[in-house]
Amino acid sequence: MRTSILVSASVLFLSSAAVEAGAADKQYGPGVTDTEIKIGQTVPYSGPASTFSSYGRVMTGYFQMLNEQGGINGRKVNLISLDNAFSPPKAIEQTRKLIDDDGVLAEVGTVGTVPNVAVQKYLNQNKVPQVFISAGGRRFNDPKSFPWTVPFYPPFEMEGATFGKFILKKLPNAKIAVLYQNDDYGKDYLTGLKAGLGSDGQAKIVAEASYELSYPTIDSEILKLKAAGADTLVYFTTPKFAAQGIKKANELNWKPVQFLASPVNSIQGVLTPAGLDNVQGAYTTQFAKQANDPAWAEDAEVKDYVAFMKKWAPNDSPNDFIALSGYINAQAIAKGLQRCGDNLTRENLLAQATSFNKERVGMLLPGIELTNSKENYAPYRSLRMAIFDKTSWRLLED
Repeated sequence: MRTSILVSASVLFLSSAAVEAGAADKQYGPGVTDTEIKIGQTVPYSGPASTFSSYGRVMTGYFQMLNEQGGINGRKVNLISLDNAFSPPKAIEQTRKLIDDDGVLAEVGTVGTVPNVAVQKYLNQNKVPQVFISAGGRRFNDPKSFPWTVPFYPPFEMEGATFGKFILKKLPNAKIAVLYQNDDYGKDYLTGLKAGLGSDGQAKIVAEASYELSYPTIDSEILKLKAAGADTLVYFTTPKFAAQGIKKANELNWKPVQFLASPVNSIQGVLTPAGLDNVQGAYTTQFAKQANDPAWAEDAEVKDYVAFMKKWAPNDSPNDFIALSGYINAQAIAKGLQRCGDNLTRENLLAQATSFNKERVGMLLPGIELTNSKENYAPYRSLRMAIFDKTSWRLLED
């Protein structure tokens, strides 16, 4: 009897010590408890880029799914997703609410160059992680100037350069016109295109036209580009203006070879409203499998994704690239949080989000992996070209 009591006492003592040691090992930043991880983001649910709203709905659904499965390391994830209307003042207002009022651990996955530029200095000055944002501008991969900002979207300059190299190889006699948004987003893409064309190839650009987000239409810009005699049209725009441009070119009976930057290659959000007949043979880049591509019909990741969309984002299409982008991004955010274990501080989340090594998440194309470092935060290193054929994008072999 005495032995049993002593053993029980010893077990109780060890258990208590283990609990105390475990508690001591836990390190929490704002928004974190033993049962919850509170994170936030802003998304244009309204305004000129509201086509991106599916991204936020899918990300919200993804964390709801994770929570139903038990959360991350036993903690439920509370993702607060607010509308930024693609407006800098609104983005600042909503981000301050997330940090000051809601007390989130980090801002994660905020979509769009404009809102991310607006809040970048505020978040960095306050040492709040701006993690895996859906923007690929050069200013977001600058660890020295903005150490708390970690991009997730493929670099815009890299994608622009991919277009330039492809045009040199496949369309050596092209006369190129470029429609671009007059901000960091459009200018980074244009810089990349010119780098890909090289000094000898830049003469192929016969016309450039920029527009402001406040423009109601870009009809005059399309007229200008057509008048320059271009036979190739590159869109470095947001979805609304890409759809407008495609429709206007068709109204003018202008049939250039079209290149669409990946943020505007959404079948549901851009191509269908613009008219599928008007984009046959258009080119884009891809880093993800397409749910409606027959080549992936039996792929396990695609089946999982389609099932996820049906249950957790039933009003959005699995064939929409914007929705797919949110799904991929949410997985990377979850992976970063999981890697933190019980050290859920802002400093450790930043460390974990900038030390991916050949990581994969569901729906990435074969050969596409996520790798970054303290010196280079951008996780994507390559992209694939695709052509629009009938009702879907088809990957090119090279």
